[in-house]
Amino acid sequence: MKRDNQSMVSEFILLGLPIRPEEQGMYYALFLTMYLTTVLGNLLIILLIRLDSHLHTPMYFFLSHLAFTDISFSSVTVPKMLRNMHIHDPSIPYAECITQMYFFILFTDLDNFLLTSMAYDRYVAICHPLHYTTIMREELCILLVAISWILSCVSALSHTLLLARLSFCADNTISHFFCDLAALLKLSCSDISLNELVIFTVGTTVITLPLICILISYGHIVATILKVSSNKGICKALSTCGSHLSVVSLYYGTIIGVYFIPSSFTSTDKGIVASVMYTVVTPLLNPFIYSIRNRDMKEALKKLFNRASIST
Repeated sequence: MKRDNQSMVSEFILLGLPIRPEEQGMYYALFLTMYLTTVLGNLLIILLIRLDSHLHTPMYFFLSHLAFTDISFSSVTVPKMLRNMHIHDPSIPYAECITQMYFFILFTDLDNFLLTSMAYDRYVAICHPLHYTTIMREELCILLVAISWILSCVSALSHTLLLARLSFCADNTISHFFCDLAALLKLSCSDISLNELVIFTVGTTVITLPLICILISYGHIVATILKVSSNKGICKALSTCGSHLSVVSLYYGTIIGVYFIPSSFTSTDKGIVASVMYTVVTPLLNPFIYSIRNRDMKEALKKLFNRASIST
């Protein structure tokens, strides 16, 4: 492929995490453990929802898709980071870098839309309990997940196609542990004004609009809860939302810290650490949040352990 007589970049160099060489082994073991825990924990959630008929509800339907997304989200960046740390080879081919960026954006956006669908499910369950089964029917749940996938694919594809048309010159060093879109644009020697416009419009929309919808949903939920006179009713309502609200706070808190705080207020190293929070730590904590704070998941986990002990 010829790129306007500019020197063709065949690979990029990922500088990785801001850690000292003598600490590489310790951090490698740490992130490997975290990644395996993320995969196994989210697979356990999917398995529990699949096996327990009591979890065949819209809320857990969305949760199973969120668990799959978290596995995929971590798998886009962490294995490559671990490989680079293990063999001390920071290079990544151009095509692999662009592919990694595509799937990173895809699963980031998908997380946003799934969390929004889950917030809507909680809104209907608490604010319109008598109509819950008629509103949150299977067809609507499938439609919401399908729309989430379509919008995420379109968003990721738009950024990827616009990036693929750019030229990259001599500098091919990315100050990150994965191929971040903003970091790649800094290396381009082409006009990136269109890319920045799409980031501002599409990129901001897929983050802020879902967040606004979530806040509106929880605004109605809080208003409904305040109308409940009994403490039992309040505790029951909060128990159904606690896990989801914890995940939303953790996820959007780190996203805002990375992309919405001006770079003049934070260093590159702090930005990388914040990226680790939502690419590694958040998918890791989600299974624990839903298993510890959710009574239904606890019961399903007990049934699975009892079934395993009986079979042995």
